[in-house]
Amino acid sequence: MALGLAVGAILHLSLSTAGAHTAAELLSLVTQAFLRLIQMTISPLVFATLTTAVAKAGRPAEIGRIGLRAFAWFLCASIAALLIGAVMALWLRPGAGLHLVAPDAAPAVQALSPSLFVQHLIPTSIVDAMARNEILQVVVFSLFAGAAMAGLGERVAGAVQLLEQLAQIMFKVVDMVMRLAPPAVFCALAAVVAVQGGGVIGGYAVFLLDFYLALTVVWAAILLAGWIAARRSPLGILRAVRQPVLIAFSTTSSEAAYPRTLEVLAAAGVRQRVASFVLPLGYAFNLDGAMVYAAFAVLFIAQAYGVALSLAQIGMMLLLLLVSSKGVAAVPRAVLVVVASTLPLFHIPPAGLALLLGVDQLLDMGRSATNVLGNFVAACVVERFEEPDRSLR
Repeated sequence: MALGLAVGAILHLSLSTAGAHTAAELLSLVTQAFLRLIQMTISPLVFATLTTAVAKAGRPAEIGRIGLRAFAWFLCASIAALLIGAVMALWLRPGAGLHLVAPDAAPAVQALSPSLFVQHLIPTSIVDAMARNEILQVVVFSLFAGAAMAGLGERVAGAVQLLEQLAQIMFKVVDMVMRLAPPAVFCALAAVVAVQGGGVIGGYAVFLLDFYLALTVVWAAILLAGWIAARRSPLGILRAVRQPVLIAFSTTSSEAAYPRTLEVLAAAGVRQRVASFVLPLGYAFNLDGAMVYAAFAVLFIAQAYGVALSLAQIGMMLLLLLVSSKGVAAVPRAVLVVVASTLPLFHIPPAGLALLLGVDQLLDMGRSATNVLGNFVAACVVERFEEPDRSLR
């Protein structure tokens, strides 16, 4: 990051406008390669993870009462986090001052219509949907495939296992791609500063402050929900979950905090059969930090490039983020994949994702910690409704 800023500033001061643009184009080749590597993982990653999540969690005999309550809570929490992220981004407008120009002339945002929604929703071919990275179509097919596997049970256990193995392969691929982030970060920042000058960095500071302000609102909402629904005081929740939250914050991985979260849930009075069922589901379906970030990041990039979205288009975008983010929690910073798959659908330049790479480590710390807090409270809430007469600490 520091080297990219320094090199970009030197290029901006020492080269002509044309020379700076040429240098930025050359640097952008590395960033474009990185973005394409991310995009190549989108369809197989979503298909494998979401299908197996539905196949394993969708059996009525296993879901039962606990699963239904958990899913209801996850849905409400995800919608609330998305709305908070969108409202905060629309209110604070962190990207409005960047005034970036798209690499290529972007077409006008296509007006929403029932026909357009159906075209992006229902695939005519899953192969075609994957080839074009039509993420919503891949999600629809994955939901059907997962439900079918759940109904067939043991007869397709091998297929479920094969998809789990594919998911592990894709997780490893994403991990390998993310190891290329340092040169991509360097080139992304150097290219932006070379053309725009050092003043553009102020936009990053604004974005960071605004995003953590949005996270503060989400934390307040989660703690309030835990107080009302689980009858646990906000301070009690923070004391109980402080260690796994710090683990997630420092490692930028909510999964790293999983074992410790199970332990603190047991210490907090949540029975093992509830915690061991709700928590894994929460890691696939209840990503409060990722939800607020996804909405905030998409609108930030749209504002940076001056792409105006109507309320109807924002609503469609939130719906897409709601369904496409499920099942990709196992990889640190996998939410970048979700954001990358959403941008083209609204004609927002995918290159805008490079704006987030330089500070994504700082962003991921906050959203990973938020994911852990949200899943802890979710397990407490489900436990409370499972045993309404049981006194919970």
